[in-house]
Amino acid sequence: MKNKFSIPVLLFLLAVITSFSSFAQEKEYYELKTYTIKNETQEKMVDDYLKNAYIPALKRMGIENIGVFKVRPNKFKVSNKIYVLIPFQSLATFDKLEAMLAVDKTHLYAGADYINATHDKKPFERISSVLLRAFSDMPKMKPSEVEGSRADRVYELRSYEGPTEAMYQRKVNMFNEGGEVELFEKLGFNAVFYADVISGDKMPNLMYMTTFTNMEKRDALWKDFVDSDKWKEISVMDKYLNTVSHADIDLLYPTEYSDY
Repeated sequence: MKNKFSIPVLLFLLAVITSFSSFAQEKEYYELKTYTIKNETQEKMVDDYLKNAYIPALKRMGIENIGVFKVRPNKFKVSNKIYVLIPFQSLATFDKLEAMLAVDKTHLYAGADYINATHDKKPFERISSVLLRAFSDMPKMKPSEVEGSRADRVYELRSYEGPTEAMYQRKVNMFNEGGEVELFEKLGFNAVFYADVISGDKMPNLMYMTTFTNMEKRDALWKDFVDSDKWKEISVMDKYLNTVSHADIDLLYPTEYSDY
């Protein structure tokens, strides 16, 4: 049976497939680990482990730009979580992480108190993990360049859930083709990442992080965003209406041992 495609057509299709594959591979993956703690003793155990054992071990594996964040003081919200954002160049790197940690003697020694903790002196209440894939309009993480006191900085982590898969994809489109990512960049939101949640307990779901020198700067930039002509244009388009069924907003600050 003769191939119904000519040589030029086949070469074109191959080029398209190769280009698409290469583009897809350029997107980073992220793991967002959240430690829930109940007291200062657990907080210190997790901090010591992350700072002295876990993060140094990841860096020995070639993983850089690891962010560690805590909840900004707020009388309406309990500061009982520690967030760790880890970038991966591929899923293969993510897949081998635990096996590499298990044989890293320096990691095992430096993290012994945490690793060998007993059930009655556990270092955390629970760990949750979300796996994400970067958006096409920002395929690589950009560590924040905001300066000033870390305690004053605001790292805003947002999570948007969609009512259906189809409507969720329209919200993702709003960020990329719709120009929302571009608008954030233009206004100076200092985004760290935008990404699809590809494995998590809230799906369909996207997450992103923007950063600010302080709360005053954060509030001023959000006002600029809402008042911008671009947002007024895209926010009323029929295809983007009702595409978010639930939103979580966490205002964080970077720990002293966070990379940014």
